[in-house]
Amino acid sequence: MTRLHLLDPNPGGHPAVLLLHGLGATGASWTLQLPPLAEAGFRPLAPDAPGFGDSPYDGRGWGVRRVAAEMAALLEELQTGPAHVVGLSMGGVIAQQFARDFPHLTRRLVLVSTFAALHLDSLSGWLYFLRRSLAVTLRGPHAQAELVAARVFPHPNQSPLRETFLETILRADRRAYRAAMRALASFDSRRWLKDITAPTLVVTGADDTTVSPARQMLLAQSIPGARQVVLEGAGHAVSVDRADEFNRLLLDFLG
Repeated sequence: MTRLHLLDPNPGGHPAVLLLHGLGATGASWTLQLPPLAEAGFRPLAPDAPGFGDSPYDGRGWGVRRVAAEMAALLEELQTGPAHVVGLSMGGVIAQQFARDFPHLTRRLVLVSTFAALHLDSLSGWLYFLRRSLAVTLRGPHAQAELVAARVFPHPNQSPLRETFLETILRADRRAYRAAMRALASFDSRRWLKDITAPTLVVTGADDTTVSPARQMLLAQSIPGARQVVLEGAGHAVSVDRADEFNRLLLDFLG
């Protein structure tokens, strides 16, 4: 039996939509997507990944493939059948692995603000990740969390979102967070993206400073039949920055 905590607001809906959150976030980061999906008749499922939110971490190793397998076990336990899989940032990495390892459970795939391999495209990007590494090493988790929250929600009017995200990051199991960072740094799907058979949509914020739009374009170019949509005025948290537009795009694609 899975120990993953999840939000399941419409158990009678069909098909399921598996929503996978980013690093430091939780299933609650999909709060703006849950009602539209439920109202459209889907069964949105937003689990907390191991070590994040209310899902425990056993300390035995946090890996992308292992987490993807836990998500597949969750669907099988709930007897949902194949699901649409939507992942943002870290969740998009897990979603790629899920689609590769469990094609029989994957209907459609939506990759949001994510990457095939974490190669940085600018000096700004390198400095950001260097600052994160130094902050967590020299000043502790709170300093690193402040950098991440400020990067994801940089605008003055996003102060409440920034504070909420900061608190959420600090709730994460530190062992799981560090292991997830290492797993993301070593992830590379470029060799096998061509093997993904699910219809795929790549959603990108034009102002994403964490994963560049060009880096995300490589996903759309490498997955057969995939297409990329760039939302102007949106950053890394595109599902929050442009929630209404994102939701329309998502519902149209899931059909």
